[in-house]
Amino acid sequence: MHGVRGWFRGAAVAVCAAGMVACGGGDHANAGSAQGGGSAGASGKTFTIAMIAKSSTNPVFLSARTGAEKAADSLSKQLGINIRINWLTPPSEDAELQAQRIAQAVNTGANAILVSASDAGKVTGSINEAVERGVPVMMFDSDAPDSKRFSFYGGDDEAMGRQVMSELAAQMHGKGRVAVFSGNQNAPNLQRRVQGALDEAKKYPGITIVGTFHTIETPQDAAAEVLRVQRAYPNIQGWAMIGGWALFTRALLTDLDANKVKIVSVDALPVELEYIDKGLTPVLLAQPTYLWGYQSVITIVDHVYLHKQVPAHVQMNLVKVTKDNLGDWARQLQAWGYPGVDAKYLSLGK
Repeated sequence: MHGVRGWFRGAAVAVCAAGMVACGGGDHANAGSAQGGGSAGASGKTFTIAMIAKSSTNPVFLSARTGAEKAADSLSKQLGINIRINWLTPPSEDAELQAQRIAQAVNTGANAILVSASDAGKVTGSINEAVERGVPVMMFDSDAPDSKRFSFYGGDDEAMGRQVMSELAAQMHGKGRVAVFSGNQNAPNLQRRVQGALDEAKKYPGITIVGTFHTIETPQDAAAEVLRVQRAYPNIQGWAMIGGWALFTRALLTDLDANKVKIVSVDALPVELEYIDKGLTPVLLAQPTYLWGYQSVITIVDHVYLHKQVPAHVQMNLVKVTKDNLGDWARQLQAWGYPGVDAKYLSLGK
């Protein structure tokens, strides 16, 4: 959906965003009975959710943490309990450390665990062991679909990759040389996005894929890799970025020519909005990363504490952000508590 206002009205159906409280959901599709909820309900005081994202230095996961903490605060007041988010995310991507943190969460008495998998194969065993020991696990962003997790909040990754390539092809009028840019090669969600992008590119005979390039998911490393590849293949005219890491710095604004290169990327955090303004990135496909945490905490509390049925997949939709709705999106980011939203964007489109 192109309009941010229209998208957010749709999202509010799922998260009751206007009131910032849980919506209930007894009519949701069956995802199995709650596990581990008995101990949480019996305590009546503290309900601890261990949150294990991919990297504590990645802004998208910091925004998910903010959303989780906001939902925990709102639901604590509503339900009269203390819902606590225990942030156990590694400093950088490390699936083996994630597996250890899952075990740590179980051993320290977490009532539920929320995970974004860096490598599904390396965390599935730990997830299953946690569930077998009575601690339910939910996934967000990057799923472990073969595990015993009870639900996943995220998008259709293959469709996301297709959307990135489709938007880029439109900007390039269906012809030119394109690089596909990804992060962790072992992350299943990114693998599916890349495949979607490559499959979509086949629809455009005039599009040539130069290659798929991977990066460490930090802003500096990602931007450096883009510039290295651009120097190695100076005829690249478009970048299909299935993650926005390279846009979390201003480096590409100074080193790439918006008249010669176009970028379409997933994510649209405050630091990335200048890329739209300057025309280097005419389209950003925003993941509502705040809702990764906010919606997931609501789903966990519904399922584990309130013993309600929840979907096995809680769908997340992308928001198309362009110059036309830049102001709406900037104000949405500010409303979600993001720091650093440039005031000049907040006034657009009012």
